[in-house]
Amino acid sequence: MDDKLVTLAIRTYQRAQMIKSVLEENGIETVIHNLNLEQPELAVGVRVRIHQSDLPRALQLVEEIESEWEKDEIKTQESEILIPYDFADPVSKTIDFGFGFAAGMNAEVVLLYVYFSPAFTISAHNDLNTYSISDSELLRRIISTARADADNMSNLIRSRIEKGELPDVPFRFELREGVPEDQILEYCKKYNPALVVMGTHGKKVSTELIGSVTAEIMESSQVSVFAVPYSSAVQTVGAVKRIAFLTNFDQKDLIAIDKTIEMFKSDKLEIYFIHASEKNESWSEVILGGIKSYFASHYPSLVTHYALIGSPDNPDIIEDYLQQKGIDVLALNTRRRKLFSRLFNPGLAYKMVLNSDTAMFVTHV
Repeated sequence: MDDKLVTLAIRTYQRAQMIKSVLEENGIETVIHNLNLEQPELAVGVRVRIHQSDLPRALQLVEEIESEWEKDEIKTQESEILIPYDFADPVSKTIDFGFGFAAGMNAEVVLLYVYFSPAFTISAHNDLNTYSISDSELLRRIISTARADADNMSNLIRSRIEKGELPDVPFRFELREGVPEDQILEYCKKYNPALVVMGTHGKKVSTELIGSVTAEIMESSQVSVFAVPYSSAVQTVGAVKRIAFLTNFDQKDLIAIDKTIEMFKSDKLEIYFIHASEKNESWSEVILGGIKSYFASHYPSLVTHYALIGSPDNPDIIEDYLQQKGIDVLALNTRRRKLFSRLFNPGLAYKMVLNSDTAMFVTHV
């Protein structure tokens, strides 16, 4: 029987090199594939391959290596789950999910409230240039009200933690003045939270501001975003059992799928790999079937399905499929897009946020 090469792991270039070094020190021949040969340090998701006969020993070594990495990361990093919060939100689903994710990641919850203060007060004569002391009084009232609302919400959260309704994880409020999407993006750029959890109003009231703010963050931030509509049937992280991953057959999708499985750990998780295309090409079915086989072999307990559906630009077709299969979360990998592109050619994530009642998990690999 041929001792063929098999894929041991898919990791970043830097970590793949570290794994290769340790394995070869232990006498295991290791090969790294799918590098960007011109700029290997920029490659995402390279394959670490070994001979099949070395697999049992290599798996044990890699498990030990990555266990030490996890310990070091816990010591040196304090992960944050960011929840941009509006005190007028009628439902606390974002808090329920945010605290649920934080418990699974040993992370702190940061609730970010952005308030807007008008710079000018319109006088009785509609003179827009009139600025008066009442403006500073108004600003003080806005800040005072925001702080009082934050204190009240903090007390409510502590009460829910004591009752066992929420996991006991550390949390704090951040109050900032400005435009919500600008302040959220600035916070993500500066502190790089592990995840942003936001709410949407779904397709029934898709013109509401909160939906568009969430869509803007999805398309502009490098941080992963979990968006949950108020009408979503799923209530907690543990209740997520069926995830649809929209794939473009990009190599980066493998890393994004890996992140998705890690985020929604479950013994009964089902992944529906779907590819949206107007053309019914036979190679699409072959590649999609290959993805299914790969994850079936690397995640034996994972139940996988695959399907080819219609136009990638029609969110209604995708939404119909999600409803038909009872999908809890739609996951996809997307890239940051420039303002001009977002204004005149909104991406699929943007369209789905405003036209779907299904929760979404968007990564940026």
